[in-house]
Order: sequence, then C-alpha cells, then structure tokens
Amino acid sequence: MWVVWRGQLCRALWGSRAPAASSRPRSAEAGSLPAPRCWSCGIALPTPGGLPRFCPACQALQPPESQPDLFRLMDCDRSFNINVQQLQQRFRSLQRSLHPDYFSQRPQKERDFSEQHSSLVNRAYQTLLSPLRRGLYLLELNGVELAKGTDSDIDVEFLKEIMEINETLAEPNNEAKIEEIESFIEVKREELTKDVSKAFERDDLQEAKKLLAKMKYFENLEDKVKSKKNPS
Repeated sequence: MWVVWRGQLCRALWGSRAPAASSRPRSAEAGSLPAPRCWSCGIALPTPGGLPRFCPACQALQPPESQPDLFRLMDCDRSFNINVQQLQQRFRSLQRSLHPDYFSQRPQKERDFSEQHSSLVNRAYQTLLSPLRRGLYLLELNGVELAKGTDSDIDVEFLKEIMEINETLAEPNNEAKIEEIESFIEVKREELTKDVSKAFERDDLQEAKKLLAKMKYFENLEDKVKSKKNPS
C-alpha cells in the first residue's frame, strides 16, 4: 500500500518529469561524480531527479540536497517575477506530501528526512514569497551579496529620510504619525519592488543590489512600526 501511495505522490510532484526506475547505475561521465544511490535499496538514482526525491524502485524518501535551488524546489522560474499563486499551491502540495504523519510507520531515517524536507520547504516558501528575500536570494545565486555594516551604496538624502522617520517613531504619543509612516512605507515598498523587478529584467545586478538595500531599511522600519503598535 505504501509503495502504491508513494508512486502516486511521485507522479503528482514530478508530473511528466518523473524519472524512470532503473536497477542498473548509469555509467559516470569522465570526471563526474558517481550517481547517488538510494539509502534504502541501494540502486543508483536517476540524475536529474525530482524534488523532493523519492527512489523510483522502493519509493523511499531521499535526503534533501545540501544546497538546493529553492526556485526549482518550489517549481518556479528563476526570476524576480514569480507566480505567487503557483508558489502557494506548490507549498501546500509539498506540505501535505512531506508531513511527518505520513512517515510515522517508516524507518527513523526516513522520518528524519521528512522533517528536514518540511523545514526546507518552509524556508523556500518564505524566501520566495518575500520580494526582499527573493531578490537577495537571486543576488546570492549570481554571486552578489549586500555589504554588511556599510552604507556606501546608499545616497545621503535617503539616509537622512530614514533617520527622520526613526526619530519620529521614537517620539511619545505619536499614534497619528505612526499611521502616516505605515502608509508611506507601504507605498515605498511597492515602488522599490517595481524598480527591483526592472533592474533584474535588465540584468543590472548592481542596481538591484542598491534598491534591495533600500528595501531592507524599509523592512526594518516596518518592524519598528509593528513594535510601536503592538508593544510586548
């Protein structure tokens, strides 16, 4: 029964991309790493395989990759502009299929893999859902990172604007001003999101980097606004 259910799940997750089962390892190309093997039955796993990967022979869940492509995992194009509805559908599908309850009668190793995959799917979803985190991840994939502890790429006028907002947030009895700041932050985030999208479309990674740095400032401001409105 388990094998039948896992087979149906593999087809649902992989669709037409599902690899065919093979009992013989593929011959490794010169200089390439040997094909990974199923931890449960030992057969060579097809490459590339679906994500998450199940053994095509025994249907055992395999461990997650050490550095998975989050776009590929969530079945999204590697782009700043993604289909959010498609992302959400993929997330719900993976959540159901990888839930630890489905693996309660499986070996401990497979239960551990299920928890690791579930954690990875949650991280991938949160990363790709947020325009800021999605943009930063795209930069990371292209070997570009935001400089930490420096504002060298941010113009002075922008920093002054952020400083003034911080000073306003620090004032007592400023509920009306907080509402104004919250609306202002939302407008600026929408503007920056559009500008970041255009920068990635032009493949201008340095411009995208500068814009994402500004988005990060506004995300920090948003956290401060939430803290002011909902003090612990």
